[in-house]
Amino acid sequence: MLGGEMYQTIKVLKARGKSKSEIARLTGHDRKTIRKVIKKLEKGIELPEKKPHPRKLDSYQAEIHGFLEENLSALRIYQKLSSQGVNISYASVKNYCANIKKRQNIFVRIHTKPGQEAQVDFGYAGLTNYKEGKKRKTWVFNMRLGYSRYDYYEKVYDQRVETFIQCHINAFKAFGGVPAEVVIDNLKAAILEANFYDPIYQELYKRFAEDYGFMPVPCKVRDPNRKGKVESGIKYVKNNFFAGRKFKDHQDLDKRLSKWVKEICNERIHGTTRKIPREIFEAQERTKLKRLPLEDFKMSKVGNRKVYHDCHIYVEYNYYSVPYEYIGKEVGIDLSQKLLKISYQGQEIAIHPRLEGRGEFSTNDSHYPKYKRRSETEYQEKYQTQMLKLGNYAQEMFFIILTKHGSDWSRYVQGILSLEKKYKAEIINLACKRAIAFKVYRYKVIEAICKNGSYKQPLDLAEREELKNECA
Repeated sequence: MLGGEMYQTIKVLKARGKSKSEIARLTGHDRKTIRKVIKKLEKGIELPEKKPHPRKLDSYQAEIHGFLEENLSALRIYQKLSSQGVNISYASVKNYCANIKKRQNIFVRIHTKPGQEAQVDFGYAGLTNYKEGKKRKTWVFNMRLGYSRYDYYEKVYDQRVETFIQCHINAFKAFGGVPAEVVIDNLKAAILEANFYDPIYQELYKRFAEDYGFMPVPCKVRDPNRKGKVESGIKYVKNNFFAGRKFKDHQDLDKRLSKWVKEICNERIHGTTRKIPREIFEAQERTKLKRLPLEDFKMSKVGNRKVYHDCHIYVEYNYYSVPYEYIGKEVGIDLSQKLLKISYQGQEIAIHPRLEGRGEFSTNDSHYPKYKRRSETEYQEKYQTQMLKLGNYAQEMFFIILTKHGSDWSRYVQGILSLEKKYKAEIINLACKRAIAFKVYRYKVIEAICKNGSYKQPLDLAEREELKNECA
């Protein structure tokens, strides 16, 4: 059975000229149910209101709410009411206060003017298909305008400060302007220290806010009501869009999310305002937003780094090479979304593509002195010689690894060579022979053969013939 609020919603949508199918889609109810309600409305039948059974303290409800907002205990409230001549027991007051606290968290509702405020947050949406069956952790970004409840949503795969800022830029473009304030949670992307009275903003986010002309307003810790609108927005998109849906890939998710925002999210009757967000936004809020800047914000980080003895600097968990002349000196960095530029005393000395992940190296061989450079051929010959010292089968293993493991070959070869610390060359060579026979070319397997002594076991006729052909 439909409640009074939903009954009223259907009535308003019908009055706006919406069809039964559109009302069903917007409210989430079956089309047959919508048809029954519309028939009642056409006959002039209104849903009867349920009248709650009155209680003695109901006439003092506003006063009790005020006491609770002052954090007074039920005992203190009982004493105050008794002093006013209210004839009621302490148990009744205690139960009445408990019921209020169960029904709602009491807080002062924050009303905002058109264009005054937007609230932002991330919400975890689980693992979604990225491409070719691969899944990635996915978050959804929400910016909600406080007055109209007009929403912008975007899916992301991380919560870095650059991603956070780019989502802001995309939202402002979708709105066609910038609100005066942006209420943010104490996200790592925007706030380094969760201190409401003296927040230390990420330098990049602070410069972005200044460039776009809005004031970042961080929430107090444990004060969720300050950003309750966007938290409701996150719950809404998770329950109404992500729940029960599967996506072919990231492009499919983007396309369907955009359509949902446009056709359902911003076209529904909002549960609090009882109005359609898009209509309020277009009529009252769009023109109150500040103009967008003429150019997009330059997404770059600047700073200084010391050049290590290996001709590299360390930036965001990755390593980038610098000409050896600058070892021990401090160089400047300018890190954008795609590039890292390195300079010394105002002169650019190196440029690298920005690395993804962690622990990665971007190395330009020309940054080393000539006597330190070694060609790939020389590098391979060095390891081939060392493997040959172990024996012919070890050398054959070297060539197989070189073919099968591409640019990562040296790690496997170094592992095999490290076995000399525990085993004789003859044992390692025989272990390589057995591994080749079974077509297993991994360091861990060769180590296990050395350890368990299976290199001593004879190979059967088929294995010998296969090994002979492979090593020929």
